Amino acid sequence: MSAALEAGLWGLLAGGALVVGALVAWFVRVPRAVVAVVMAFGAGVLVSALSFDLVDEAERTGGLLPTVLGFLGGALAYFLANVALGRLGARHRKRSHGRQPSESEQPGSGAAIAVGALLDGVPESVVLGLSLLGGQGVGVPVLAAIVISNLPEGLSSAAGMKSAGRSARYVFGVWVGIAVASGLAGLVGVLLLQGASPEAVAAITAVAAGAILTMVADTMIPEAFERTHMVTGLVTTLGFATAFVVGRL
Repeated sequence: MSAALEAGLWGLLAGGALVVGALVAWFVRVPRAVVAVVMAFGAGVLVSALSFDLVDEAERTGGLLPTVLGFLGGALAYFLANVALGRLGARHRKRSHGRQPSESEQPGSGAAIAVGALLDGVPESVVLGLSLLGGQGVGVPVLAAIVISNLPEGLSSAAGMKSAGRSARYVFGVWVGIAVASGLAGLVGVLLLQGASPEAVAAITAVAAGAILTMVADTMIPEAFERTHMVTGLVTTLGFATAFVVGRL
């Protein structure tokens, strides 16, 4: 199997976790506190993967300057896109109850939420694909981190969509579409960067890592803290430690 096709399949699998979370939210009434705890855990897992499997690896293979510039550039790009989408109604796209606007309250918010969810998911799939370029297979800690974090993301966001009165067609259309887009992002990322210099791969990895960290701070941790408050830090630390141990094993 080619690296590009494998990257596409791993991206599709990781994006599929969002669909699973959405299915749970649609058919099961999950307590908000449980969603928040899992969201905090997933945030810690992602931060650990960013620290040890993305940014550190990018610096070792491509050098400090491309890594730092890419990391900051990715954070800035995500921030600007998120601000624009927030003004269109996607600010609370990961909130599980009562914060997402309905289409009647803010026309166009449905499309903005869908684009925002895509903005959150694509960088994760890109780094999955890039982890295959070294020829050693997919980065298991990164894959585990993305899957673990995608489940509560899909659950919380889909619950918020349902609470705002959005239809099942819209909810599952969004998440299935993002799963497919995640697969395509992984595939295209490998196709474009096969044979690229280590500095270029490091910079793109760092761009995605910066976007992911900004997403965690802007959307995942606020949703978790809103319900768990003082427990958020402890659960996030537990997620970080778990991912760190998995990566070392």
